[in-house]
Amino acid sequence: MTPLAALPLLLGALGATPAATQQYPPTGDSVQVAPPPVLATPAQDRYVQGLRTAGRGVAQLKDGLSRLARMQSARDTLQARTAGKRLGGLCGAARGFIVNGRAQMEPSAYDPPNRKPAYVLAIRLDSLAAYAPTCQRSAGKTPEPVATELLGRIRAYESALTAFRNAIGLPNR
Repeated sequence: MTPLAALPLLLGALGATPAATQQYPPTGDSVQVAPPPVLATPAQDRYVQGLRTAGRGVAQLKDGLSRLARMQSARDTLQARTAGKRLGGLCGAARGFIVNGRAQMEPSAYDPPNRKPAYVLAIRLDSLAAYAPTCQRSAGKTPEPVATELLGRIRAYESALTAFRNAIGLPNR
């Protein structure tokens, strides 16, 4: 055997693989193919669109709470009272978005494994909508207890939203 003929054997023994045995791109079991996306039904699209609308109302509530928190930390009672009145106004506006969005959200649009998170999310939105008139009346007079109650309801909504997004396979932002 000539030295040049022994070269492929020597390279094989050293661990170098010839280009012919390498497969690019990898095939077979080493490739993970993502499942095709599940197409949403029209009822599911309505549910998600209603959730977007209701989310606008929740964003207004969060904005009012953050303004109130900034003014309360400044220790200026007049500005805190003004922020409380603004929170009351935002509660009224937010209720409109939440109620209109919630009307489109039918949990029965989803199959049983995903129906429960959809139902819980709808209940949390109902809770926010039910508290909005109280918030609207009381936020200007006693903003601290209103803010505490509203914050608790928003946190419950956010945890339900996270569970729903996980259930239907959407990323949590």
